Amino acid sequence: MSKINVDLEFASDFLPKQALQLWATDISLANSMLTKKWGKGHDFLGWLNLPEKSIQQLPDILSIARDFSGELDAVVIIGIGGSYLGARAAIDSLTSPLGIHRPGPEILYAGHHLVGKYYIDLLEYLKDKRWGIVVVSKSGTTTEPAIAFRILKNALENQVGQAAASRRIIAITDEKKGALRKLSTQLGYKTFIIPDDVGGRYSVLSPVGLVPIAIAGFSVGAMLEGAREMMKASENDMSLATDPVARYAAARNAFYNQGKRIEILCSFHPELHYIAEWWKQLFGESEGKEGKGIFPAVAEYTTDLHSMGQYMQEGPRKLFETILIPKEAQADLQIPEDPQDLDGLNFLAGQELSYVNEAACNGTALAHLAGGVPVIRILFDRIDENNLGSLFYFFEKSCAISGYQLNVNPFDQPGVELYKNNMFRLLKKPGY
Repeated sequence: MSKINVDLEFASDFLPKQALQLWATDISLANSMLTKKWGKGHDFLGWLNLPEKSIQQLPDILSIARDFSGELDAVVIIGIGGSYLGARAAIDSLTSPLGIHRPGPEILYAGHHLVGKYYIDLLEYLKDKRWGIVVVSKSGTTTEPAIAFRILKNALENQVGQAAASRRIIAITDEKKGALRKLSTQLGYKTFIIPDDVGGRYSVLSPVGLVPIAIAGFSVGAMLEGAREMMKASENDMSLATDPVARYAAARNAFYNQGKRIEILCSFHPELHYIAEWWKQLFGESEGKEGKGIFPAVAEYTTDLHSMGQYMQEGPRKLFETILIPKEAQADLQIPEDPQDLDGLNFLAGQELSYVNEAACNGTALAHLAGGVPVIRILFDRIDENNLGSLFYFFEKSCAISGYQLNVNPFDQPGVELYKNNMFRLLKKPGY
């Protein structure tokens, strides 16, 4: 029994039961393409078994993470796209939005853009700290993280010397080849391997995500167990009645065939911001091909109800909405009574904020449904490592199934290369 529930109550006007059932054969076929490895991109299906494969690496991950984090005040994760978003999604979800109550060292990020002011400020912030680097790159030559690593490696070596700096650097890279592998061998960095058959956006349950999450002080064992539970729950008949992967993939493609080409993933919990950003890359890079695909967009409620709410309610009806809902609050606070009651809120005195937040969530779903926007609700128990592991695997498999339903390869990204080629030509890189 899955701990994730895909609730279509607020989409039933658009998805009568018989309409959803029309997708049962397609879902079953797509699942067969995955499990029997005969679909497009079948060389990149290593993520399917990561919940079990990665458990075998846990002793090494936990040992190195414990030694590494125990000596440092801060660790910079260098990566872009799938090389860092999964780790950041988990770490930010499990850390207080104010950055307090961290179990491990402070986690900072670099390599995901090319803005000089950011690096000036980052180096200034780190200069009086004990800090280290986790660099994630299969080749070691991807422009944004490679530049960031060059800058930060140089700063760390200048601060503590090359030998000490090498002990503070972990490289997650290709097993045998590439610039980062060569440098790691030369300077003796601790290393972990990016599996050849796992693409970046599907890599959070490999060392790519697990090493930074473990260094941050969170339980990667619990995360893998949650992912393994989801893997087991979705590997058999893919019933539209009970399997959340099947329900989500079928609903998305049913809406797509109705002309709804934009999906807004939203949450009423700001700590889930980077889960949404990770989801955006996963689905955008996997499905947006050959003139096809649902455009993935992100909103953060209730904040964006005061900016995008009007568009959601009365704009073009080419979109649908998916709400992430943890059923249990991590912590809560009661609303106090005020003797003057000038704001008129004493009717809520004694109620907890989660009660008001839930009413806002349900009220929004009802309003948007009335405005012609179908709403999918994805419910899970709470924001913790186990549930996040389930959520990661749920979205990964849903994305693969949904991509196969669109008849695209969910595991390549040929369109991304054009901007790189143009950039290198403008920078006058040799050969371009």
